[in-house]
Amino acid sequence: MDSKKIKNIVVVVSGLDEEYQYNIILGMNKFAEEHNINVSYFAAFVGMVGSKTFDIGERSIYNLVDYSRFDGALLMTNTFGSAEIRENIFSKVRSSGIPVIVFESHEYPEFYDIRIDNFSVMKDLVNHIIRHHGAKVINYISGPLANPEGKARYDAFLSAMEENGLTTEEKRIYYGDFKSYDGKLAIDDFVNSKLPLPDAFICANDSMALTAISSLEKLGYKIPDDVMVTGFDYTFNARNCSPAITSVKRPLYSAGYTAMNVLFNVIEGREQPRSTVLEATAVFTESCGCKNAETDDLISYKKTTYRKIEATNNNILMVNRLTAGLAETETASEFFDVINALISELECEKFQFCLTEDWQDAFNTGSLTTSHNGYSGYMTAPLIWDNGQRRSVGYYPSSNMFPEGFEERSCVNYFLPLHFGDRCLGYYIITNGDFPIYSLLCHTLTMVLSNSIENIRKLFHLNKAMDELNRLYVIDPLCNIYNRNGFINLADDMFRECVAKKQQIMLSFIDMDGLKFINDNYGHNEGDFAIQRLANIISSCCGKGSICARFGGDEFVIFSVNATDNDVTSLEHRFNLELENINNLITKPYVISASIGSILTLANENDTLYSIIKMADDKMYEIKKAKKAARKSEKI
Repeated sequence: MDSKKIKNIVVVVSGLDEEYQYNIILGMNKFAEEHNINVSYFAAFVGMVGSKTFDIGERSIYNLVDYSRFDGALLMTNTFGSAEIRENIFSKVRSSGIPVIVFESHEYPEFYDIRIDNFSVMKDLVNHIIRHHGAKVINYISGPLANPEGKARYDAFLSAMEENGLTTEEKRIYYGDFKSYDGKLAIDDFVNSKLPLPDAFICANDSMALTAISSLEKLGYKIPDDVMVTGFDYTFNARNCSPAITSVKRPLYSAGYTAMNVLFNVIEGREQPRSTVLEATAVFTESCGCKNAETDDLISYKKTTYRKIEATNNNILMVNRLTAGLAETETASEFFDVINALISELECEKFQFCLTEDWQDAFNTGSLTTSHNGYSGYMTAPLIWDNGQRRSVGYYPSSNMFPEGFEERSCVNYFLPLHFGDRCLGYYIITNGDFPIYSLLCHTLTMVLSNSIENIRKLFHLNKAMDELNRLYVIDPLCNIYNRNGFINLADDMFRECVAKKQQIMLSFIDMDGLKFINDNYGHNEGDFAIQRLANIISSCCGKGSICARFGGDEFVIFSVNATDNDVTSLEHRFNLELENINNLITKPYVISASIGSILTLANENDTLYSIIKMADDKMYEIKKAKKAARKSEKI
């Protein structure tokens, strides 16, 4: 294997705005930078809005990955709550044959794994609460048991309870999803249960512990005087809140760096251990009643907090400006202009906006139920922003993932899904910019972009529908020429212009002969056929400066501006000749026939369009009467 060739590594992860993912990604990115590796993260924000339909759209990004185009994969499948999604990812990566590192799972011997010992350290924490603080009744706020880390921490809690001779009451367990809001829901569930207050709430992570403490304090409980609360992960917020939360400190940055190191060595052909276990440490502090073991020093805390607040405020302003700008767009071109104007504020090198080739279709925009991977076979990249330069790519195979192919340099790429509900619209790629992992508003940005492009799609179809309604208002659907409304709207303007310019106008009124005979003897389908053929003849006779219309059931008009006597003669001659030709061509058991009466007059202010039409109608009627009289005399 060519060690000088850029290595392309894919990382699959759920969520980017949690400290766990953030710190592991920092470690992986550091190793990638040091070893000239091109890393591509495929990420979604599943479970954020409480909608299963929405989550289907989010997860579409994982179907985009073509693992065979990468040299290796890092699977942070421990961040997924769904076992089905994990198995789908494992199945696809197996078939690619590339080396794989899995986080927090040793259940797949064909993969390498990087693990932090969740079970032992969680058991140490629970034993501390029981043995050191004398807790007897404990509530547990669990992560998803389908998640390997959630299961390991849950099993550790049960094991510690059993070892200490304590009973685990099922009604004192709340099964969450590692989301911050689960802490509040768990306390709401406890309040509704009417159970006595426990000695402690053991939480499977810090996010849930923080909201659990907030909810308990709103109920008037003091932590840890009334009840102890513990977490897991030892995040910045957990160790610097008041009270500081007893938690578990894990070597996350080291785990990310080590995982990338192991994968790189495997790709290079160097033998590596199949399993790497890193140790974690329990930190006992204020929320369980222990002395504060360690917190960030005040100056460091203030700087970090200020940077977070400043970045969040700037991001809010950017997203608000983007939202306001996109709200005023009515076309795809305007939409991309607004994005292009603001995208530099993401502080990235490259931004690629990619849509399914059929994103504007009425119903089939890469539906997950109709496409093999949630995306159309081809994508389009209408906006590529590259260090301030703008360009686009017409179409490219969705299996390429990158509109312009892999970069032959060390890059960090974040792929994020664009969708509306469960309907896949595309994705966008941020290259060499940390916005997806540091900003709390990355998911908000994604939803703004997705909702706005969906609005553009709907507006596109609304305009098409309006155009069609307008067309139906002025076009006769059977004959595909103007109807009475369309004729009057257009011809009236033409008539007024002729009056102003003192030009002659010609108006011909045409009435079909024998339509009732055709309908009664051969059916209305044949009657419609005859009307259509007559309309085609009339349309073909309508030259430059003329318009024609179906004025009624079997009545038609032709209106011509700046006409002469020759125009009248020429029109009627051609009309009668075309009638003869069509009858010779169709060989029907009936004859398509019509009477035409034409008026040539100088337009003046005393006339109206309707008065001219009436004059032509009267003349046509005289001709029709003469034709009937002639037929009667022939029979005699």
